[in-house]
Amino acid sequence: MTHYICTTCGTQHAATEQPPEECQICADERQYIGWRGQQWTTLERLRDEYHNVIKPEEPKLTGIGTHPTFAIGQRALLVQTPSGNVLWDCISLLDDPTIAVVKALGGVAAIAISHPHYYSSMVEWSHAFDAPVYLHADDQQWVMRPDPSIAFWTGETKPLWDGLTLVHAGGHFAGGTVLHWPAGAEGKGVLLTGDILQVVSDRRYVSFMYSYPNLIPLPASKVRQIVAAVEPFAFDRIYGAWWERVVPDDAKAAVHRSAERYIAALQG
Repeated sequence: MTHYICTTCGTQHAATEQPPEECQICADERQYIGWRGQQWTTLERLRDEYHNVIKPEEPKLTGIGTHPTFAIGQRALLVQTPSGNVLWDCISLLDDPTIAVVKALGGVAAIAISHPHYYSSMVEWSHAFDAPVYLHADDQQWVMRPDPSIAFWTGETKPLWDGLTLVHAGGHFAGGTVLHWPAGAEGKGVLLTGDILQVVSDRRYVSFMYSYPNLIPLPASKVRQIVAAVEPFAFDRIYGAWWERVVPDDAKAAVHRSAERYIAALQG
């Protein structure tokens, strides 16, 4: 029995004798089946062909990404706090060198993930560090490898520790989540957003989409919902899903002007 990994989205599936017929996450209209058809790999093969790059983003925040780029290409973020570290979002590759470095940084007390496209090999990471995985219950149907380590939460916020808070924003997925880290950005506050609020190439702005690869926008009501969800929190910086996708300062104002621009474009 093998835990097959979809090569297009990087999601690890429940163990089967043969690869599944298709990845349900990629068959959804927010993603896509690879142009060469559904293809699979395994964690063992990934370890032979790829390695992880681990480097600081700012004090107490470390990025973990796979090289060469695999699947969607996001990088995870390790938030270090006095009471324990949180791994934000996840990647498919986990190997012994990565485990050693993360343990040297204080390990992982919990894993939290923005939305199903980044579930990847979350169960492998959970087992390696004996850490629960916090997912919003609205996205429970998208878990391709169920496991007792997964803890579903409900409601609009979930406080963790040292001021860390998971915030239900919705949008891209019904359970779309961001993480507020008040100690980040020299105490001015940070949002870790995956692509619930997508940091775009002009890093003075973010964007909001139902599907990024298929260019399906969100309605104005959903954009307003996301903005309202993060409004109570102080933050000066946003880290998106990929290396260098960062709004370095004045990020709360960036969210407001981005939402205004987006809604104005929808309304024509």
